[in-house]
Amino acid sequence: MLENFLRITGLALADSVNPCAIAVLTMVLVSILIENPGKRKNVLLAGFAFITSVFIGYLVYGTIIIQFFKVFAEFLRHSSIYVYKGLAILAMVLGGLNIKDYFFYKKGSFATEMPLFMRPKVKKIIKDITSPKGAFTIGFIVTLFLLPCTMGPYIIASGLLAEIGTLAAIPWLMYYNLLFVLPMIIIVLIVYFGFKKVDEVSGWKERNIKRLHLVAGILLFLVGVALLNGWI
Repeated sequence: MLENFLRITGLALADSVNPCAIAVLTMVLVSILIENPGKRKNVLLAGFAFITSVFIGYLVYGTIIIQFFKVFAEFLRHSSIYVYKGLAILAMVLGGLNIKDYFFYKKGSFATEMPLFMRPKVKKIIKDITSPKGAFTIGFIVTLFLLPCTMGPYIIASGLLAEIGTLAAIPWLMYYNLLFVLPMIIIVLIVYFGFKKVDEVSGWKERNIKRLHLVAGILLFLVGVALLNGWI
């Protein structure tokens, strides 16, 4: 129980500070404000509709990944330890790539950010959001574009949870996704209550993008080391 808590918490927190998830949310909020200037209630409703959509979408993805690992495990019954070690090494590699982005940042970096060729498509899709209902519907589509930059830690978490079975893993997946969307919830509330404007949040993200990668990288690397050594 404690081991799963530490594993899932570390991986989810690393995923939650991913800059591309924050960037997509701010684009959604900007689109809503353009269509409904001065109506902060719509920001609240659309923001939470989008976040709910992301939460549900990732929950579905998580159960699919767990099923994949369970099928994969059938072929490697006597090699599960290698799968476990492989997930630990993957966490360390992803951590290293994020840490690299702190020192040598490049937009659209492999496995840590949304590829550059996807960004115009995402912006075009998000521009069509004019209501909370639209934010919820389009949220499912946008999650597919988020996968290249956010799915790494989630694959590791789902792989680790596969050993306890799908039903037992669902509460852990929900906990993971709650931590994942928590920064997005905070951003929506900050904008709704007028503490910051959307462009100020976006500016903060841009100014601190390297630090966000560093935090995510350190968390992922530490989780990987802990898994590899059997500490958690």
